[in-house]
Amino acid sequence: MLSDIEIARRIELEPIEKVADKAGISSEYLEKYGEFKAKVNLSFYEEIKNRKDGTLVLVSAITPTPAGEGKTTISIGLSLGLNRIGKKSIVTLREPSMGPLFGVKGGATGGGYAQVLPMEDINLHFTGDIHAVGAAHNLIAAMVDNHIHRRKEPMMDPRRVLWARVVDMNDRALRNVIVGLGGKQNGCPRESGFYITAASEIMAILGLAESYRDLKERVRNILLGFTFDNQPVYVKDLKFEGAVAALLRDALKPNLVQTTENTPAFVHAGPFANIAQGTCSVISMKMALKLADYVVTEAGFGFDLGAEKFFDIVARGAGLNPKVVVLVATVRALKMHGGMDKKDLQTPSPEHVEKGLPNLDKHLENIRKFGVPSVVAINRFETDTQEEINVIKKFVESRGSVAVVVTAHKEGSKGAVELAEKVVELSQHDKHYKPLYDLDTTLEDKIRIVTSEIYGSKAVDFTPQAKKDLRVIKKLGLEKLPVCIAKTQKSLSDNPKLLGRPKDFLVTVRSINISSGAGFLVPITGDIMLMPGLPKEPAALNIDIDEEGNISGLF
Repeated sequence: MLSDIEIARRIELEPIEKVADKAGISSEYLEKYGEFKAKVNLSFYEEIKNRKDGTLVLVSAITPTPAGEGKTTISIGLSLGLNRIGKKSIVTLREPSMGPLFGVKGGATGGGYAQVLPMEDINLHFTGDIHAVGAAHNLIAAMVDNHIHRRKEPMMDPRRVLWARVVDMNDRALRNVIVGLGGKQNGCPRESGFYITAASEIMAILGLAESYRDLKERVRNILLGFTFDNQPVYVKDLKFEGAVAALLRDALKPNLVQTTENTPAFVHAGPFANIAQGTCSVISMKMALKLADYVVTEAGFGFDLGAEKFFDIVARGAGLNPKVVVLVATVRALKMHGGMDKKDLQTPSPEHVEKGLPNLDKHLENIRKFGVPSVVAINRFETDTQEEINVIKKFVESRGSVAVVVTAHKEGSKGAVELAEKVVELSQHDKHYKPLYDLDTTLEDKIRIVTSEIYGSKAVDFTPQAKKDLRVIKKLGLEKLPVCIAKTQKSLSDNPKLLGRPKDFLVTVRSINISSGAGFLVPITGDIMLMPGLPKEPAALNIDIDEEGNISGLF
């Protein structure tokens, strides 16, 4: 089979105006970025906001493995399948970060014949949204250091500045830095660091803001640090929220592109799910819901991360109501959870699939906690045997759900028809999902509820720093915010080495970051990093460009 980039180049793209017309967007609301990309002006949403919403479908997955599950491919494929059976559908996805692109994960535009296009543009600079987020975040950092250097009121304690800097790259050397060296004229020396841009609170805010007013208010409420007498300092105290919001003016507008079958797709905002809310922008989902019968959206990593945060943070805050959850599973991933080595995955082994089923079982159990019907999408690979697939199907049926084989990677919409029909069937209800916890619950209990109910932990250990953070949060009156737990994506626990369904484990909360602008609190667990590093053999080694400007090696 052709590579993803080869398939993408063979697709005849339609002008973005034609794609917009299919979605129901008049060209007067488009701001074109070349022939095949456009932003949609926010005034368009004001025109359509009173229309009836379509049905929202959330795609999640079992715990990821290095074998890859193809969650984005399934999301795009499902939208293609829904369109194929006569339902108007739009898929809404996050923007890829260049850090993972050049690291180990690769791009995030789907694969095979279920991609969003133009894939090179989307995977690289796209419309500049991530760069705008980085500029806005680093403007705040520069303003803070200038404020300290000028000794302006309120007098910030350099030792208690909470705001780091960001760059859209995996760069472990920047995790811990000292700024302000080189003499008095260069500011006040202090310890700081860098996060990857997707971990920025600005990125989280971009994904949650629904208007320029909302954006500006969220920026105003960002906590920057403390004064020498322990008083909090917010962006609003330094009075430059307008400049930050101005840098994000165009970034807030949703990006319209197309799929491999020329159907509409929104790709907008890009917070990671292991350290932020992990979903595309609220404004892109809300716009799509006014335009389509079915909107397919994806939550990052496994259900324990992106999907839990979608329900408890994103959907709760934005008033969204997913009617169906599609849980992506693969034979390969289940074999790894069952103890098989990655190099042996092509060897048929129903026994290892069966041993890996407890991981799938836990995610199905978690979905039921939110009161939403589910379907398991088995993303089929060439090496999968029917016997292995039957093991999954039989198990899922024993749990009161249904599993459907999907071959959208190879066949596009044709390979997702059965899944599309099952999603339509399951969505015929008027129920509203139920959050996992009430916002009035104490912060410690919110953390314990998520870690025990969703991860399956036996207990939570709060380090002295985390206990100190708890006291500060209570003093600031922020205890009623939801929790956005930062945790490894490689395990249900906070230990990436514990595959399958670990039991009787302890979750360690080592600190709690305050994202008061985004509107949530971030307990940091285990050894999770806010700045990833590159692997021994980065994907960047395989990416190239020829004399005609054609890029190769992207996937």
